[in-house]
Order: sequence, then C-alpha cells, then structure tokens
Amino acid sequence: MQAQTIQTRTIRMGFIERGNGPAVLLCHGFPETSHAWRHQVAALAEAGFRAIAPDMRGYGLSECPPSVDEYSVFHIVGDMIALLDALDLSTAILVGNDWGATVAWQAAHMRPDRFCGVVAMSVPMMGQPPVPPTRIFPRTDEAELYTLYFQEPDVAEAELERDIGQTLRKILFAASGDAGARQAGDQTPNPFGMVSRRHGLLAPLPDSMPDWLTAADLDTYISAFATTGFRGGLNYYRNLDRNWQLQAAFAGVKVEIPALFMVGERDTGLTIPGMREIVDAMPPLVPQLKESIIVHGSGHWLPQERPDVVNEVLIRFARNV
Repeated sequence: MQAQTIQTRTIRMGFIERGNGPAVLLCHGFPETSHAWRHQVAALAEAGFRAIAPDMRGYGLSECPPSVDEYSVFHIVGDMIALLDALDLSTAILVGNDWGATVAWQAAHMRPDRFCGVVAMSVPMMGQPPVPPTRIFPRTDEAELYTLYFQEPDVAEAELERDIGQTLRKILFAASGDAGARQAGDQTPNPFGMVSRRHGLLAPLPDSMPDWLTAADLDTYISAFATTGFRGGLNYYRNLDRNWQLQAAFAGVKVEIPALFMVGERDTGLTIPGMREIVDAMPPLVPQLKESIIVHGSGHWLPQERPDVVNEVLIRFARNV
C-alpha cells in the first residue's frame, strides 16, 4: 500500500491502493487521511477487489487549494469522478465515513452512472433542511456547536495546530468507543458537541491513546497534518451553508443505487437530538437501502475501531452489488 500521487483534471491527489477487480473507493473524514482505511484496503484486495483510498482535497498528499470556496461538496464529488477517470475506471462502489459519508451520499445523488453502490458510516442520508445549517446549530453566550466554532478562519487552526499530536490524541480518543457509552444529553467531553467560547474545543478532552491506534499510526497522522495543517479539513465545514444553496437543485432526489448504513453504538452523532429518528427515516430517501447496522461498542471511527465488522460488511455488500 505504497502511497502515490496522480494528477487529475481537478487537483493532484494522493492515494493508496491494492488489488485487482471491481473498484471500491474509500473516502475518509476529519481529522484523518487515507490511512484511516488501512485495514479495509488490505481486506478488500484479498477478497478480489481493487481498493483505492484517496487523501481527500486538503489532506495528506493531495492538494490544498487556498480558497475556502474550493471545498464545496461539488468540488469534492468532482475530485472523486476525476480520480476514477485518471485511473481509467468507469464505475466504483463508494464508501465513506464522517465527511466521507456526506461526500458518498452526494456523489450517489449526482452521479449514479459512476457509482454502483454506496456505503455510508456515521452520517445518515438526510433531506435538505428549510434554512441554511448554521441558522439551526445551537449557540449560547457560553458555548456554540463545534460546526459554528469551525466557521471563522484561523480560530480553530490556531488551537488545533498548537500541538498536533495532542490534538489528534484528544479528538480520536474522545469520539471513539473507548471514551465510554453515550446517551442523549450526556455530559461526557465530546469533540462533536458544544465548544466553550472561553476554553475552546480541546481543553476538556482527555489526552489518551485509543486502544485501536498504535504509536506508528499516530505518527503517520501527525506527519500528514504537520505538513498540511488543519485548514483544508476545516474548510469543508465552512461550506455547509454554500452546500445547502448549491444542493437546492437536488431537493427531493432519491438515492437510487444499492446502499448500506453503519454507525457505532457509541458514536457521538447519535447523541444529537433527533438523529436516531433521521436514521429510521432513511428508507424513503434511499429506496435500495439494504441495512442500517449499529455496531456494538464502537464509536465514530468505525473502520479503525472495528475493522473486523466493517471488512465483513463491506465485502458482503460489494459481492452483491
């Protein structure tokens, strides 16, 4: 799984790949890189698939365009199509976790001719809200939802880049199943919850290594973010309202390709009020949804926390698409 780069018609992209056969494209989230799919790339290749895990725009070996406007979901989906073209692939199964899941759902919306199946983890398919997302997110005098904290350029960057190793340990541990069970309204420190205006995102989080992350894995991530910083990944959040505007043309469009959803039982996203109802409401939006799987004991980083379960589910799904 030697990392390599390729110039596509949109950006230069870094990626890892292994295997021959039908293509499976794996999209990571924040704050990760293609390394998040190390277990799946090996397992899919052994099962007879060509597994390809790119560094998404703004991450790792891929280009980091300077403008916030260049990180809309339309740009990211365009990158996935451009990568398929550069690798001379007509179609692929698209898999995503966290932001990668959002990209996967939108790619299934926009280009069902290029993606023959979609597997989304952590983020369910949702209908378009009636107003821009940042007008819905909660804020008080003392705190604001993390997505609002990420909106102002340079603010989150200054905190997250102060000590990259500590930042990654804190976020990866606090959103993992290792941090413990979560309930709606849980006061457990949560990087995907409310951020103190006084103390920032990281101050309340434990500085621990999750059981599933080795020192070598952490070093791989640290090296990547020491080169790129966090700006590229944060720019995805800064396009939430713009995505809402651009996606108006797709309002009411269903995902018509075979699909599967997975989420960790301890995923921080499930504590958001109404999230379980959103998961239950997916079938009308995704008529070919095969399963919605809740993985016992896992948190937000399913491909890394429970590679045994994820690998088995992905291979079974891919063989039946």
